[in-house]
Amino acid sequence: MFQTGFIGLVGSLGAVSKLVLFVLFVFSVISWAIIFFKWRAFRVADREDKQFLALLAKTRDLDQLYRQVRRVEGSPSAVVFEGIMERVGSGRLEERDGIGSGPVDRHVIERTASHLGQRQLSRLESYLPFLATTGNITPFVGLLGTVMGIIDAFREIGTQGTASISAVAPGVAEALVATAAGLFTAIPAVIAYNYFLTRIRSTAFRLDSVSIEVISSLSTAASKAKPVPVGVQG
Repeated sequence: MFQTGFIGLVGSLGAVSKLVLFVLFVFSVISWAIIFFKWRAFRVADREDKQFLALLAKTRDLDQLYRQVRRVEGSPSAVVFEGIMERVGSGRLEERDGIGSGPVDRHVIERTASHLGQRQLSRLESYLPFLATTGNITPFVGLLGTVMGIIDAFREIGTQGTASISAVAPGVAEALVATAAGLFTAIPAVIAYNYFLTRIRSTAFRLDSVSIEVISSLSTAASKAKPVPVGVQG
């Protein structure tokens, strides 16, 4: 017998459809937890990045900025900057580790910046594959529940020996609940996944900009610090 109301509708479903709804419910809960967690993580990263970029714009002394950078540890750009400075010895590009053991290759610094940037982006991308998986598979899980529900509905029709609307409609309606649940789970996951990818691209652009500016500043400082050859001195 067809029951009205959500609780009654779920209660009238078959065992397979209930299992499908439970799986979709678990996916939905985890997806929403990831959405809120990543939203907070991106908000913190953006706020800290703005603070660091403001410091970078005001402070041309990279050594001084290096001493202040720990105030914005949540900034991916700050982490990349700190890693670059540690690699070149607190800002001396012309000395490896600051002890005069030879020039630091600019390409090594660029690879270091790229590695640090990729590490920060990987941290921001954590858990996003689950959202992508949820968006891809939950509609099909819901469709599976619908197919099984329709099979049960037709079996019930065969048992009753009638194909009237009053006999067919309740079973089909119950079966479509799984499809609706699958879409309800998938749509927020897909929207959030695409939104976070956009935020990651913006962060990647900021990291590239910071790396280029810092490496350029270090190269300029290293050029000015080179000793003048004896034969050129007046």
